[in-house]
Amino acid sequence: MGQLSRFRFIPIKPIQPTVQRLIWVWGFLVVSSLGLLVRLYHLQISLGAVWQTELPTGQVPITETNLPRRPIVDRQGNVIAVDQTLYNLYAHPRQFRLPKSELIQRLSPLLRVPAQQLELRLNQGETGIKVSDSLSENVADQILNLQMDGLELTRRQQRLYPQQELFGEAVGYVNLDRKGQGGVELSQEELIVLPTHPIGGKPMPSSLSPMANGFQSPDLRLQLTLDGRLQKASRLVLQQQVRKFGAKRGTVIVMDVRDGAVRALVTEPSFNPNLYYQSTLSLLKNWAITDLFEPGSTFKPLNVAIALETNSVQPDTVLYDQGKLTIGKWPILNNDFAAVGPRGNQTITQILIHSSNVGMVNMMAAVPRREFYHWLQTMGIGKPTGIDLPSESIGQLKSEAQFVNVGVESATAAFGQGLSMTPLQLAQLLAVIGNGGNLVVPHVVVGLVDVQGNIGWQPKYPTPRRIFSSRTTNTVLQMMTAVVNQGTGKASQIPGYSIAGKTGTAQKANPKGGYGNRTISSFGAILPANAPRFVVLTVIDEPMGDNAFGSTVSAPVVKAVMEVLIGLDGIPPQGLFTH
Repeated sequence: MGQLSRFRFIPIKPIQPTVQRLIWVWGFLVVSSLGLLVRLYHLQISLGAVWQTELPTGQVPITETNLPRRPIVDRQGNVIAVDQTLYNLYAHPRQFRLPKSELIQRLSPLLRVPAQQLELRLNQGETGIKVSDSLSENVADQILNLQMDGLELTRRQQRLYPQQELFGEAVGYVNLDRKGQGGVELSQEELIVLPTHPIGGKPMPSSLSPMANGFQSPDLRLQLTLDGRLQKASRLVLQQQVRKFGAKRGTVIVMDVRDGAVRALVTEPSFNPNLYYQSTLSLLKNWAITDLFEPGSTFKPLNVAIALETNSVQPDTVLYDQGKLTIGKWPILNNDFAAVGPRGNQTITQILIHSSNVGMVNMMAAVPRREFYHWLQTMGIGKPTGIDLPSESIGQLKSEAQFVNVGVESATAAFGQGLSMTPLQLAQLLAVIGNGGNLVVPHVVVGLVDVQGNIGWQPKYPTPRRIFSSRTTNTVLQMMTAVVNQGTGKASQIPGYSIAGKTGTAQKANPKGGYGNRTISSFGAILPANAPRFVVLTVIDEPMGDNAFGSTVSAPVVKAVMEVLIGLDGIPPQGLFTH
C-alpha cells in the first residue's frame, strides 16, 4: 500500500457533452442530405412530370449544338464556304407513347435502317440513345411530322466547301470543334461566326466593330476579292507546269496594283478543305505567304528603281559588263558567261534585258551600301505586308553591319540573292513599280455583303505609302517592257498588249550555308504596261531539267493567266508601251 501512495487519482471528465455534440452535427448533416435528396426528387420527378405535361403531346424537341458561320463568297458571289444543316436523332424509350414496334415501323424507312437493327438500338437503354446522325433537313422534317413522343433531334452545322480545293489555300478550313484553321476561316473568325442568341434575349455582339455597329444579320456574307474563274484558270495551268517540270511546288498571285486586292492566290499542290484531315501539314499551309525564298533576278527592277531614285545612275547611264568578277573570295558571273563572255558596255535597259548579274553589281556599287540597306528596309523587307490572312512570314535581311562591312553581301543583294521574302511580298513590291511608286497592302476581304451584293461593312486598309516617284517607276516600266519585247520575258508576249516583266532563276540556299544546284524560277509581269492594273507573279520551286529557267518555266504560266485576265476584265489591246 505504501507503494501505491505515490499515485494520485485524477477524476476523469465526462465525455457525454462531446458525444452529444457529435450526434447533433451528424444529425444536421443527415437531415440536410435528406432535404437535398427531396429537392432533387422534386426537380427531377415532380417538376419533370409537370414539364412533360406542359409540352404538347407529339412534339419532337430540337436542340442546337453549335454556332452557325456566315457563308463565304468570291468576287462574283459564288459560294466558297457554307454551313450545311444536319441532324442527329436521339430516342428516350421511357417517354414513348406508341408501342415500340409501331415506332420502329414508321422510322425504319425514313432512316433507311432495317427494322431489326433499329430495334437493337432502341433496346440499349431507357434514355439518350443515339439512333442516327447526319440526317438531312428533309428527313428531319419527316420525323417532326410523325409527332412521336420520346424522340429528340439535335441540329448542328457542318462546314461545306463546294469548290473543293479551288480556294483551299485562301479559305482554310474548319475543324471538328468548328474553329477556323488557316485562311480566312481563321483570320476572320470573329467576323464569320454569327452572334449568339441567349434564351429570351437579344443577339450578343462580338467585340468586332461590324457587330457592335449592328451588322448582325445572318444574311450578310463574307465576300472575298478572289475570282473563282481566275482561280480555276491559274490552278489548271500551274498544275500542268509543275507536273511538266517535275517541280516541288508552285504559286500564282494576281493582284490589283492600285489597291492591293488579290484576285487570284493559288498554290500547287493544294488540299480539299472538306477532306483536310487527309492532307499533310505542308499542304495545309499557304506557302505563298508563309515561306521565304531568295527572289533572284525578278528583284532586279526594284534595285534599278533604288539606283534611279537616289540619282546614283541615270536612265541613259552606260556600265561595263565584264561578265565575271570576284569580290573577296567569292566569284560572281553572268548565267550566260560561258557562252557569251564579257558583254562590254551596256545600258541599264540592256542589263535588265540580258539579266546581267555583273552589270547589276556594278550599278548598285554606285549606291552607298548603308543607303542601299536603308532603301531595302524602306520597301518593307523584314516587315509583314499586312495581308488579312494568318501566319505570314516576314522577309529577312542580313544585319546592317554585315551588309555594310562585307562587300559580297551588297553585291549579291544587287541581283536579288542574300535577302529573302515571301512570294506575296515580291508581288507587293512589283506592284509599287506598276502603280506609280506606292506600297499598297495586299488583301482578300471585300467585306460583308447581302445576297444582292450590297456592302454592309468594309474593312479599312492603310493608306498606300509612297516609296518611289512616278518618274522613277515609269522609267523602270519602260525597261521591263523591253525585257518582254527583246529579252528573257519573250515567252509572256501577248499580241496587241504592252507587258512589263522580269524573269528570275535563283539558286536556293543550302540549310548548312552556301548554294547548291537547286533553283527556284519566277516571273513577274505588269499588265498593261502603259496603264497598269495588275501584277501577275508565278514562282515555281525546284523545277527539273536543263531548260528550267524563269523564262521557260514561269513566264508561260503568267502569259496563260494574263490571257484569261484580259478576257474577264475586258482589257482592250493598247499597243506597245510609249512614253
